[in-house]
Amino acid sequence: MKVGLFIPCYVDQFYPQVAIAVLELLQAQGCEVGYPLDQTCCGQPMANSGFAAIAGDCNANFLRNFAGYDYIVTPSGSCALHLKEHVLPHEANSSYQVYELCEFLTDVLQVSSIQARFPHRVGFHNSCHGQRMMGLSSMSERVLPAFSKPLSLLDQVAGLEIATLDRSDECCGFGGTFCVSEEAISSKMGKDRVEDHRSKNVEYITGGDMSCLMHMEGILRRQKSPIKVIHIAEILNAR
Repeated sequence: MKVGLFIPCYVDQFYPQVAIAVLELLQAQGCEVGYPLDQTCCGQPMANSGFAAIAGDCNANFLRNFAGYDYIVTPSGSCALHLKEHVLPHEANSSYQVYELCEFLTDVLQVSSIQARFPHRVGFHNSCHGQRMMGLSSMSERVLPAFSKPLSLLDQVAGLEIATLDRSDECCGFGGTFCVSEEAISSKMGKDRVEDHRSKNVEYITGGDMSCLMHMEGILRRQKSPIKVIHIAEILNAR
């Protein structure tokens, strides 16, 4: 299948190793992966700030770059959600199929054997958009059977130990532009989230959105903590 790889701005600029891990991971699963070089921001920051009307060029650029792919995959639940809910509904051509990485691996490729090894104790962070808007995992506030697409993938990684958190689906406080407009609240939420992981003696915090991990990484660095952050793609691609 022909897969278009959409990489969020902050991954491209600050965490290119995540993009490489996603590429290698998809190729290992037999996908023909393309990376349109003219891709830019999906327009989410403008939409979140109330300026969706001026994101038209971003939308048009995305549609132009990713036309013709069977699937479009991104290592970000928030970007995937924005594209699916705020860009594609206004597009007459309904052939665009956007998936968050873990969603694509579990629902489309139905991966059941990840050939990866990561012998570390890890805490998993559920990002709000992926969990509550895209249904990547169950929510504690709903009395439904528990499930998690990301954890089902991590369970296949040799040597990996997942820590059980006290509040497994609490927001880290990043929230895109929220961390700028409400920095004090955002910082406190991030510190609480980090503390939950720290109290479980994790070596790494992982998740599906590098934006959330970037927020917690800043707190960890200021605390001079030895805990590191790592995108789930890097773990699933670890050898």
